[in-house]
Amino acid sequence: MGLLLDSFWRAAAYCLRPRVMALSVLPLLLMVGLALGLGYFYWDGAVQGMRALLDASPLLASFWNWLQGWGLGDVTSVVAPLMVVLAVAPALVVVSLLVVAVLMTPALVALVADRRFPVLERKKGGSFIASVAWSVSSTVLALIALVVSVPLWLVPPLVLILPPLIWGWLTYRVMVFDALADHASKEERQEIFRRHRSSLLGIGILTGYLGAAPSIVWASGVVFAAAFFILVPLAIWIYTLVFAFSSLWFIHYCLAALERLRAEGGGRTPGDAFTPVAADAGALASTAVLPAPISPANGAPAP
Repeated sequence: MGLLLDSFWRAAAYCLRPRVMALSVLPLLLMVGLALGLGYFYWDGAVQGMRALLDASPLLASFWNWLQGWGLGDVTSVVAPLMVVLAVAPALVVVSLLVVAVLMTPALVALVADRRFPVLERKKGGSFIASVAWSVSSTVLALIALVVSVPLWLVPPLVLILPPLIWGWLTYRVMVFDALADHASKEERQEIFRRHRSSLLGIGILTGYLGAAPSIVWASGVVFAAAFFILVPLAIWIYTLVFAFSSLWFIHYCLAALERLRAEGGGRTPGDAFTPVAADAGALASTAVLPAPISPANGAPAP
């Protein structure tokens, strides 16, 4: 429990650092950059295509004519750009968040390691390919569990328990691997999974509930269309900040657990074999070649 609380407040404190705050703003900057670039090259064509699509439906055409009869003018000239934005915004958000997720975790691991664990040896127990394979396999298992558990969601209490439990399991599996990929060996990572499974799963579940907060803001942006362009970027920023906090919590916990594990083993990992030091080997060799003492009386070896 001490390690859990210690890593929690350290993660919260690190979220206030300028570097972490800058990383949390990065998806917004990426989204704006992508939007400006795509808008410069494709905006006119996209709006014209959307207007043609809206006018192609007889039902919608009659609806637009009905609105024009009420004096609203050319409604499609307003609706078409809005529909383009609504169609493209989710794709921009997903791409931006994926880029930040890939870049943020290594940056946060480096930040925590440099400031708090500068002498912790990096054993490179997890490669990039292994991390991708681990994440994909864990995601597939989580999706299977999610689909299988859907009928149980009809039971009121379980709908609030099963999805966070599944996503918490996925979160802890992926983030623990990424947090230990540089510093821990494969054996050390497996040992930390074994020793701290319940605590790490608890962190995953709690951060999963925290991740639901941006969804509320996102839904508010859809409901209150007038504030869409304010609430949705706010939801993206909150989501990124929650992601940063979750990563930092796992990183602080896992690296501290790794440090304790190595201290218990005297610096050796669970998979290391014992090798005598050079001095001990030399002492053994010198002992092996010592001649038997000679008796001064008759020159024969002493018994």
